[in-house]
Order: sequence, then C-alpha cells, then structure tokens
Amino acid sequence: MNEYDSDRIFDLAKKINYQKTEKLEEADCYVLNTCHIREKATEKVYHDIGRVKKKFRNKKKPIIIVAGCVAQAEGDVLLKKEKYIDALVGPQSYHQLNEIISKIEKDFGRINFTEFEVIEKFDSLNVVESSKNNISAYLTIQEGCDKFCKFCVVPYTRGAEFSRSINEIVSECKHLVDSGSREITLLGQNVNAYSFKGKKLSNLINEISKIKDLKRIRYTTSHPIDFSNDLIEIYKNSEKLMPLIHLPVQSGSDKILQSMNRKHTIKDYLNLIYKLKKTNPAIKFSSDFIIGYPGETDGDFNDTLTLLKEVGFINSYSFIFSPRPGTPAAKMKLVDNKLAKERLLVFQKKANEIKINYRKSLYNKKVCVLFENQTKNKNKFFGRDEYLNSVIVDSSYDLKGKIKETIISKANQNTLFGEIYQKKMNNIFAA
Repeated sequence: MNEYDSDRIFDLAKKINYQKTEKLEEADCYVLNTCHIREKATEKVYHDIGRVKKKFRNKKKPIIIVAGCVAQAEGDVLLKKEKYIDALVGPQSYHQLNEIISKIEKDFGRINFTEFEVIEKFDSLNVVESSKNNISAYLTIQEGCDKFCKFCVVPYTRGAEFSRSINEIVSECKHLVDSGSREITLLGQNVNAYSFKGKKLSNLINEISKIKDLKRIRYTTSHPIDFSNDLIEIYKNSEKLMPLIHLPVQSGSDKILQSMNRKHTIKDYLNLIYKLKKTNPAIKFSSDFIIGYPGETDGDFNDTLTLLKEVGFINSYSFIFSPRPGTPAAKMKLVDNKLAKERLLVFQKKANEIKINYRKSLYNKKVCVLFENQTKNKNKFFGRDEYLNSVIVDSSYDLKGKIKETIISKANQNTLFGEIYQKKMNNIFAA
C-alpha cells in the first residue's frame, strides 16, 4: 500500500510540474513516504533526512516532506526534533500535497497535516490518472482497520475501515489495464473486510473479472475472521483469481492469540484452511508470524512450529515482536531478547525447509508465468507464477505481458529458473 501511495503522490505532484529524479542532489522537493509497522521506522526517517542534509550542505535547502504513518503517529515529535522538516502529511491527507507544497514555496511556515479525511482523499484521487504502466499493478480498495490487535498501529495511523465504491475501483482498474497492466493486486489493511453498499470483496472480484485484458487478480492482506463463505466459494470457478492466499495468523498458540486480541482460535484458522482447500485443492498459503510476543512460553512457541508444519506455508514472514508506540502491547513485559532471537532462528530454519521442499517439488513441472520485464541481461525475462514465485527464463523474443507455460529446471533461495514449454505439433515446435 505504501508503494501505491507513493505512486499516487507522484501523480499528484506532476500536476504542479514536478518530475521524478534518480539523483538526490537534483531534487527541489524530497518526499519521504513512511511506514510504521516495522521496528526503528522513526530512526530511518532521521537517517534519510541526514543524507539529504549532507547532499545540500552548501546548496539551497530542498522542501522536505515526511508523509505516511510515521508522520501520523509521531508528527509533533518529528517537528520538534528535526528542524529540517517543512511539512508532515498523514496517509489520509496526502491528496493535499500540492496545496502544502505551494504554501511552503510561499513561506507559510511549517505544516502538520495529519487529519483523517479518507473520503475526501479518494474523491480527490479519483480525478488524477495513474501514470503507472506496470504489467503487475497495485490498486487500493480499502483502508484502515477496526480489529485493534494489541500489537498493531494501523487503527491509529490509518483510522477506521473505509471501502471505496465498486465503480471507482472498476474505473481505476480499467485505466491500469488500458495502460498495460495484466495483473491487479487489490490492497487493503484488512482487504477482505471490503464492504460498499452491501457489496463484498467477492462481488468486486466478479466485476473486475469482466475486464477483458485483465488476466490475473490477487488481494492482500486478509484477516481470518473476515473470510466469508461467498469469498471462499469464488475460488471454485474464478479463472482469474490466483490460488495463493496470504492469511496472517501471527501465532500458533490460542493463549497468545487471545492476548493479541486476534478474535480467532487456531481451530477457527485450520477450519478456514480446510474449507478453502476443499473448495479448491490448488490453493496454497503464506502467512505472517510474530515470534517472542509478550507472554510467549516454550509451549506457545512449539504450538506455532506445529501450525507451521501442519499447514505447510509456502512463504512465511516472521519477525521478533517489536513494540509500536501507542499500542497496548507496547506496555507489556518483553520476552528476553536472546531467547526471542533463538526462537526466530528455529522458526525460520523450519520455514525455510518447508519452502525448499516445495520449490524442489516444482522441478521438471510446468507453471504458468506472467512475464513482467526484461532483466539487465537482455536475453532474460522475469515473471511470476500463480503462487508469486519469481521465475527467470532465457528468451530471444519479447515475453513482457505474456503468460507462458514454463518448465522449472532449478532454483535458488528466491528465484526459480526454467525454460518456455515447447508444444510439439507434427514435428514443429511452437511456444
């Protein structure tokens, strides 16, 4: 979502004649779009501003704008500590960017614009065309969260759940497809909570599936308690909806889930996995895990390992618990850091074993790859299969935007390698 927001910030700035530059020292305006989910997010802001200061030590100072969730959560502290910042813009206020830049140019003083105006934001952005022409594109359909997991800062930085209208989303989706996109990933902090005038995520997927040149649909990130039966059922027949589901569980322990205020049990989670697999056996899962959450015992951690092995997640994103300022969990007693690191290593070793075995199972198998771009080596093309696995092949002709059956021959930690499947027809080979 931060990447999507950054693209829209650029689309806005273009309207007042700003252009992107790859050279920091050429910038007249520097927008740092931040995320507050990970540890040390605020320190990274100060570090990046320090780099700008060095570049402009003997030059006219550029406009410095800090946007996004760090600006929302820690705005007053940022302004007080770093005098180099000209403005703060929250994630629900960046549609005001051009007005803010204009005020700074006219020396109106420092600005803190961190109001929650999500409806106004999307009303403003709907009339600004996207400049992206990526084969695979992001599209925000929902923002905010009402779940209030005790470790999560999103409700405080993005606000309550808000869903855009289906018409707005379909219109933006058509524009992206007309610009060359063949895959759309629908974004939301709690994407499967999407709801607009009685229409749910399943209704939206059916609508955008009608767009002729759109080949693939994905969505992220889902909450287990919002995975409704109508969304499960759509996996029976939808040819465009990809069979990889990112379904964060965070812990395999019911005690820890309750402490997190996750509102589901491991039994609930496994029943959902079972329903989805029964509906479509091709579905596979990835997930997020927090290791060393306050109160986690060896038994709780072992329950998490058990869940990891039982589901067989093809991708697992795991982190040691990092307290976010302003959240209830920030006040809880931390697990010993050395112990948490040891558990994380054990978890990641097992998760990696599962991932490696899954990748090995793909050797000499056909996968369908949507090719996104050409690598620096002009004879190689990069794409992703149905399960978001990165795939690279050699090709003497342009594969960008095409879906090709590919035979996997080898793999490393992050990438599969293969060759385009050749169909044999009366002694003539065709790709």
